[in-house]
Amino acid sequence: MRRLALLLLGAGLATGCAHRPGPPADLEGLLPTPLLLLGELHDAPEHQALQADTVRQLAGRGELAAVVLEMVEQGRDTRRLPPDANEAQVREALDWTGDRNASAWPWAVYGPVVMAAVRDGVPVLGGNLPRAQMRAAMGDAALDAVLPEVALQRQREAIRDGHCGLLPDTQIGPMTRVQLARDRAMARTAVAALAPGKTVLLIAGNGHVQRDLGVPRHLPPGQSHRVVMALARDAAAAPVADPAQADRIWLTPARPEKDHCAEMRQQMGR
Repeated sequence: MRRLALLLLGAGLATGCAHRPGPPADLEGLLPTPLLLLGELHDAPEHQALQADTVRQLAGRGELAAVVLEMVEQGRDTRRLPPDANEAQVREALDWTGDRNASAWPWAVYGPVVMAAVRDGVPVLGGNLPRAQMRAAMGDAALDAVLPEVALQRQREAIRDGHCGLLPDTQIGPMTRVQLARDRAMARTAVAALAPGKTVLLIAGNGHVQRDLGVPRHLPPGQSHRVVMALARDAAAAPVADPAQADRIWLTPARPEKDHCAEMRQQMGR
């Protein structure tokens, strides 16, 4: 959620590229499924390593239909690129070349995930709401009815907390609508990419894949899917997956403490 806040402010969090090698992504019991939603913490490179391993596992079985990314806007994709396309061509196709996108989502971290799909001939699709549509989403009151009232209030509080309490109350509603519109955009992109006997992999922040608040709320009724949330915390604090939110939790070592709110206050000039 804090990543959302900084993206909407036009700035991203700096992240390191090095990560400790970990175990392969555990897909046991999650497959087959037409849609696998894989959540992450954006500044935990171990999570992107798990994503790349998931891509390789599914593609190696010939079961990966497409990879849909929160990190790329709708309308950008690698469909026209050959498997031997170089990284510069891939980044150009996904508009991952400008400072705005590259700083928010470091290619050194996400590149291996993307290239693993491209090398296996699997299309990578942008799923996020285009920036040009964000202002319209802010004023779309119909989005307020997407979630039940209790869930909508939880989403609004998440937006408030994600912005470290720095947003004026008048902006909480509009920013929540942007979050909902982004979830809807990713859901529509993923559904459009479904293919018989294969899996579409959607990669986004944990808040976007959460079953009771995120993308699953925007799927067609009865659309089969699985949700995995990746967390970075000590094993002793590992939560049990709540079926209302996710089917499985993937745990990686805790990350060093970082004061995201201090960064946000600096970005907002406070």
